[in-house]
Amino acid sequence: MVKKSFVGGIHPYDGKELTKDIPIKAVLPKGDLVYPLVQHIGAPAVAAVKVGDKVLAGQKIADAGGFVSAPVHATVSGKVKAIEPRRTVFGDRVMSIVVENDNYYEEIDAFPVKPLDQMTAEEIRERIREAGIVGMGGAGFPTFIKMSPREPDKIDYVIANCAECEPYLTSDYRRMLEEPENLIGGLKILLRLFVHARGILAIEDNKPACIDLLKELTKDDPRITVMELKTKYPQGAERQLIHATTGRLLNSSMLPADVGCIVSNVDTVITVNRAVTRGKPMMYRVVTVTGDAVASPGNFLVRIGTSYRQLIDEAGGFKHKPAKIISGGPMMGFALFDTDVPTTKTTSALLALSRDEVSEAGPCACINCGKCVEVCPGRVLPRKLADFAEQDNETAFLKYNGMECCECGSCSFICPARRHLTQSIKSMRRILLEKRKKGEIK
Repeated sequence: MVKKSFVGGIHPYDGKELTKDIPIKAVLPKGDLVYPLVQHIGAPAVAAVKVGDKVLAGQKIADAGGFVSAPVHATVSGKVKAIEPRRTVFGDRVMSIVVENDNYYEEIDAFPVKPLDQMTAEEIRERIREAGIVGMGGAGFPTFIKMSPREPDKIDYVIANCAECEPYLTSDYRRMLEEPENLIGGLKILLRLFVHARGILAIEDNKPACIDLLKELTKDDPRITVMELKTKYPQGAERQLIHATTGRLLNSSMLPADVGCIVSNVDTVITVNRAVTRGKPMMYRVVTVTGDAVASPGNFLVRIGTSYRQLIDEAGGFKHKPAKIISGGPMMGFALFDTDVPTTKTTSALLALSRDEVSEAGPCACINCGKCVEVCPGRVLPRKLADFAEQDNETAFLKYNGMECCECGSCSFICPARRHLTQSIKSMRRILLEKRKKGEIK
């Protein structure tokens, strides 16, 4: 069978052997939990509690601050200790709710459970909204908005992103092996929102055990297909995944719904299932703690708000002093300056490396080899775009389609001159996206 893919891409060392065979371990947090009110794209959430209030796990402690926003729920029981700015993984200080954990883990029944066949599409969307579910693949876009396109009857495919192409990450892999019924159940719930759509479980071929398991569990469901994809980074990027699975193309100014597709990652789909069938809000996610500097790498079921430092302790601490600690994977993650920061809805991994290879290899002059163009999945010219970004030449950057970069990092990875291509392009894209929001450019 022909395995589908996209043009371009790279094959970095994936590091998945460190944790792929390690079952998910639940972590009970210690000490205070911190809940930033910005854990999603859009308006910050608004605190719905005050200092001194008693809260229970599953209780809503912050309301959505606008249409594009999401509520926040407590993940432990305890007392609201403070509502104040706290440092996040990005280094900024964000207004946060601090809950003093009482270690009883009392939980509230957040939502009434209703048989799925008695729920309307609007009831399902409202449950997703009230549960505070956002995209857990990294972007943090509120899921109920994604599930509410203007023309739902024109959605042809609901794609579960099972690729997990980012090196070192194995949280989705373990979810698929340990909770395949919850993944399939979540996909079936999403298909109830789009009556003409088919479901696709899109998975790279380096996960044969998951492929076999999902095929067996869906063999009698004509609406769901398990689609094997070539193992190649960034196979799980939204635009590349849609093209590989459906052949449809979209650009940076389009949404997946514009080409009849809805895409959600494994953890998000499972969280939808939990919210709709069990009445539970978004309180947990699986985090991979890994890297050659970690004593006992593993996958951990984490209550949102738990400190990164505790995750390191759960993984046995460091066996070597790490040269770099990254939130996320090595391709699209970002370096941490402190581990005393909270996990959030979009935390996927903590990677600790004994060598900082990027800093060790300083950039030099471009040799015009063209490798960055060969691997670029966005089919742009990374070297030129990086030059324009460094020159603050916004006009040329736009003319050469700089906004089509998906910031995957493939060009920086392959560059023999070790130029920081992605970083330069990313900085310029941020500036232009802000100007576009203000209406200063089209």
